[in-house]
Amino acid sequence: MKKPFVTLEQAKKIIEQYPTPFHIYDEKGIRENARKVNEAFSWNKGFREYFAVKATPTPGILQVLKEEGCGTDCSSLTELMMAEAIGCKGHDVMFSSNVTPAEDFVKAAELGAIINFDDITHIPFFEKLASIPETVCCRFNPGGVFQVSNDIMDHPGDSKYGMTKTQLKESFKMLKEKGAKHFGIHSFLASSTKSNDYYPMLAKILFELAVELKNELDIHIAFINLSGGVGIPYEPHEKPCDIMVIGEGVRKVYEEVLVPAGMDDVAIYTEMGRFMLAPYGALISEAIHEKHIYKEYIGLDACAANLMRPAMYGSYHHITVLGKENAVCDHKYDITGGLCENNDKFAIDRMMPEIEIGDILYIHDTGAHGFAMGYNYNGKLRSAELLLQEDGNVKMIRRAETPADYFATFDFTGLLNK
Repeated sequence: MKKPFVTLEQAKKIIEQYPTPFHIYDEKGIRENARKVNEAFSWNKGFREYFAVKATPTPGILQVLKEEGCGTDCSSLTELMMAEAIGCKGHDVMFSSNVTPAEDFVKAAELGAIINFDDITHIPFFEKLASIPETVCCRFNPGGVFQVSNDIMDHPGDSKYGMTKTQLKESFKMLKEKGAKHFGIHSFLASSTKSNDYYPMLAKILFELAVELKNELDIHIAFINLSGGVGIPYEPHEKPCDIMVIGEGVRKVYEEVLVPAGMDDVAIYTEMGRFMLAPYGALISEAIHEKHIYKEYIGLDACAANLMRPAMYGSYHHITVLGKENAVCDHKYDITGGLCENNDKFAIDRMMPEIEIGDILYIHDTGAHGFAMGYNYNGKLRSAELLLQEDGNVKMIRRAETPADYFATFDFTGLLNK
């Protein structure tokens, strides 16, 4: 069973002030999870989690994570500006981008962020804009297929990210010649993994590569960034990853590969978004219509503009009807939004308790890649974001958009002022 972190009574009280739909986040859960991640890697003196801002680009959330010792992983100019706004600069910021515009690199250099070069051609491009910093990073793509045991987890060879090993070596040579003194290796080989073995297996690949690069190029490997990819159990029957087991698995590989090579000063970084935030966010919406044709439909005041993942990926998000947590699930519904697209469905043929107009639905696990992927198709407006604070109070951390926001980019025409 997936348990909501707000009750029907709490939701009704919140809705009195903040109309549905809205995303809400659990501060207590976020903090406890961040502390557990830090504990899992506490064996490594330099460990740091750089939260993937793209997952939840909301200053109120980033501030909570900053207070728990997390840095920010940014991939665009506006994400860098957001990190700066909450007081992150220098090596508090990891800049991992691809097809990077010049102005983004300029801002990253201005902040003193750790630049993670996605491609060898980015190095001369960057050097026209700013000097090469002493600490740099490059992204590695081993190609081929990545698998754990016999299970294929992803296809790095089809990914647009990162460099080949040959390019990585040439990049480090080039960067060393240009004054870089401390080097990092970054890689992302699989997304939303359900295995505790993913990070340890990735770590082994990167640790062995680090030893090879250190010996061949005579460089100091300062850190290895395992990036993200640790998944969560979206479906109730799925078993969650155990971050303590994952951290211990990485430690064993560290002592097996890096310590004998005299590299016990290498820091471990992670850049998790989904694992850090997804379970601690929910989309709250009201049932406003029902339809009985060839199927049974329940229409919500939320739509794919509020949560794109089910429409875009066919992703599963569990749904609880608040107040009916223990009711029998004997009705089959498609749970839909109001966009003019037939894939605007949060659930298809989902067995649920009977849903009545006015019921409040809690859509689970929207804390990462939920609000962040919102858009304005059909003129839909993005919702508010709320934080359920540790003391039980609710704080608005992003207001809902208004029609004035939507029309603001047309202001120059003068048409809307008539």
